[in-house]
Amino acid sequence: MRGLFVTGTDTGVGKTVVAGAVVAALRAAGVDVRALKPVITGLDEPGSPDWPLDHELLGRAAARGGDQVAFELYGPPVSPHLAAELTGREIDVPALLSSIHDAGTRAEAVIVEGVGGLLVPLSISYDVRALALSLGLPLLVAARPGLGTINHTLLTLEAARAAGLEVAAVVLTPWPDHPSTIERSNRETIARLGAVEVATLPAIERADPRLLAGAGRELPIERWLRGSDRGAS
Repeated sequence: MRGLFVTGTDTGVGKTVVAGAVVAALRAAGVDVRALKPVITGLDEPGSPDWPLDHELLGRAAARGGDQVAFELYGPPVSPHLAAELTGREIDVPALLSSIHDAGTRAEAVIVEGVGGLLVPLSISYDVRALALSLGLPLLVAARPGLGTINHTLLTLEAARAAGLEVAAVVLTPWPDHPSTIERSNRETIARLGAVEVATLPAIERADPRLLAGAGRELPIERWLRGSDRGAS
């Protein structure tokens, strides 16, 4: 498969916005792109017209229904392994991987968004990092630009590389129009200490595909995708 795996330094750091911007930009460029969030929790909490639930946002960006984005859906706003326990419905990992590969190989590119951070468990013995490894896609790491992001981001990079994952880039979001001294320093420090490209994504007013595509167009997506081309060769 050709694509990227979007993870984050924590929950609520902008993974879905980053993934949606990448998907919308690729689609605007004429690429047949598939957006996937294979596992999603928290569906008991409603979205809003401007910011729908994650799988619906990604579906909107890819011009597909939310039911074509997520395969394992849970209501409780908790970790997937706990959601599975609470609902009595465990994640069938082989079936999940089969569904992802089937969807991904039918498109020119696939953007897969994880759930939470890399070490979030999907089951007792399988986590998001293992899922990313199974798919063999380069990582995009979504992170906050402000205080605390250096530690969270470097720990995520270390966990990824320790398992043999390729990191395409870190994306800091929402990046302000006039970044502060600490935000500029955070970007430079993560790039230097993490030996990684650090891109930025501005605040996006609402989950409109045109707005997402406009922001994503500034990212070097095609260059990042070449990492998955190498993995497939």
